[in-house]
Amino acid sequence: MSSAYRYGSWAGGRDPLEPPYDVAAALDEIGEAVLDGASARQALRDLLRRGADGLRGLDDLRRQVARRQREARRRGQLDGTLQEVRELLEQALEAERRELFPDPSDAARMREMELDALPTDTARAVQALKPYDWRSDEARAAYEQIDDLLRREVLDSQFTGMKAALENASPEAMQAVKDMLADLNAMLEADARGEHTQQQFDEFMSRHGDFFPSNPSTLEELVDDLARRAAAQQRLMDSLTPQQRQELGELMQGAMDLDLQAQLAQLGDSLRNARPDLPWGGSERMRGEQGLGMGDATTALEELADLDDLEAALGQDYPGASLDDIDEAAVQRALGRGAVDDVAALRRIERELMEQGYLVRDARGRLELSPRAVRRVGATALRKVFSQLEAGGRGGHDVQDAGAAGDVTGGSRAWQFGDEQPIDVVRTVRNAVLRGGGSPVRLQVDDFEVVETERRTSAAVALLVDLSFSMELRGSWGTAKSTALALHSLVTTKYPQDAIEVIGFSDYAQVLTPEKLAGLEAQRVQGTNLQHALVLAGRHLARHPDAEPVVLVVTDGEPTAHLSRNGYAEFCWPPLPETLELTMAEVERITRRGATINVFMLDDEPRLVDFVEHLAARNGGRVFAPDPARLGEYVVSDYLRARRGRRARR
Repeated sequence: MSSAYRYGSWAGGRDPLEPPYDVAAALDEIGEAVLDGASARQALRDLLRRGADGLRGLDDLRRQVARRQREARRRGQLDGTLQEVRELLEQALEAERRELFPDPSDAARMREMELDALPTDTARAVQALKPYDWRSDEARAAYEQIDDLLRREVLDSQFTGMKAALENASPEAMQAVKDMLADLNAMLEADARGEHTQQQFDEFMSRHGDFFPSNPSTLEELVDDLARRAAAQQRLMDSLTPQQRQELGELMQGAMDLDLQAQLAQLGDSLRNARPDLPWGGSERMRGEQGLGMGDATTALEELADLDDLEAALGQDYPGASLDDIDEAAVQRALGRGAVDDVAALRRIERELMEQGYLVRDARGRLELSPRAVRRVGATALRKVFSQLEAGGRGGHDVQDAGAAGDVTGGSRAWQFGDEQPIDVVRTVRNAVLRGGGSPVRLQVDDFEVVETERRTSAAVALLVDLSFSMELRGSWGTAKSTALALHSLVTTKYPQDAIEVIGFSDYAQVLTPEKLAGLEAQRVQGTNLQHALVLAGRHLARHPDAEPVVLVVTDGEPTAHLSRNGYAEFCWPPLPETLELTMAEVERITRRGATINVFMLDDEPRLVDFVEHLAARNGGRVFAPDPARLGEYVVSDYLRARRGRRARR
């Protein structure tokens, strides 16, 4: 029996036996970046660019690609074929003059005059010498090499390896090239009509496979190889000066018969129609000293185009970018097997984060944190806040009955999803025994009962977070974002009976879901529209009339924007009197609802201090001026203090 496994030498790259990358660790790294103010897309992109756990990141791979680009551009000059033709022409003319010089006849002098009268343009000089009867065998051999060289260079610029394969080619070998071109054009025409079959391609490769060392398995692969090289050839021609381009074009036409010219022209048109997405225009500057032949120059430009595409794919700077866009074959050609393994490992990180439900794509193809990931990030932010509370000695941050139910009534009822009441263990086990009997006792969902408790007072919490550009400039945005996620996590996990809404405000205000908040980048917008934020906060409080209202405001500037009568934001600095009046009017409405507005002030600018003190006097709330790094500590402590105060009043 043949083995199902094949073994070979290790091709380099990461150790195939090393443990897989820790996806949870990757998520925690992304979470840390999100808590510092980045979006999920930014955080993942930074992780993939930076690399981790021994992986080379995309930035390192791009640097290697850039080095390969510099090396390719230093490979030589693009006009090497023209230089070689000029050298062969000069060699032929010098040998012919040496042959004519000893001859005293008038015929020899006439020949010398004919050579002296040749056009200075290389292509025209070569064409003018077509009917010339060379006396020197050395001169004739050098001149005949020009046509042979040009035919090989033209074909080598279209088909890799032709220059060496067709050196001193026989008429039969050239006819084989023409037959291959005729069959290839016929196959491409059939494909354009929708009549191409794989059998036709296989028959073509069996007849002409020696011309294609890459051994493509389908017509699509063959067209891709040929089209990339044809596009590079066109860029080669575009990179020459107009005079060089004209000379080379005339030389190429003169070196080929009409049949070969027609076949190559038809092939070029078919390839351009098949792959119009390739860069068929543009030019490149090569900085090497040695001239490159057309085939070698085309290879260099083809490599540069592949490197440019690879650099763009590694950059991931376009909409909907994904690591799946990176061509592994291009990576291996440019950087080796180890780089392929690094890209594959980075791709696994991205794929695992999505498959395990931590990352999702929105309608526009952009990556976002899933609710599951946001809960984890919020819990991380909350742990950080609690660690600060413990280290800072600000008193206990937790209480024994935090999140527990109210006073016990003595009864019980069947458990329902979302219940926070304690489980009645005795009645739960009794239900299981009565249902199944015997031993061991096996619990099912329907067996569970919870202890009935009195209804407890809940709170409606509105956290208003400043998103204006000044928050990013002062370095406060990441702390504010982390604080909002921490408070949301605390309320939803410890106090699920409370209703929390996070409202961000810059020129306009908006309600932020945890997912939207986690993916939010700093808003580079002028305007602090606290009035609009208070309007949204009032609506949130109105939806929970039986809950105790709590409003917390985090800002680093006085109000500088308000909603005008037409619903658009109006910004002005220094603030308009109308802005301050409308903002204070919303403060009055919030106050009439019995809500206390506590303000966390992240700057000590005198105008901000005056406004906040005026707000506190009108509302009765408190003002805090914390170090931005301790904002979360202050906000969470204030929320917990408010809850303890409510219980004390009952």
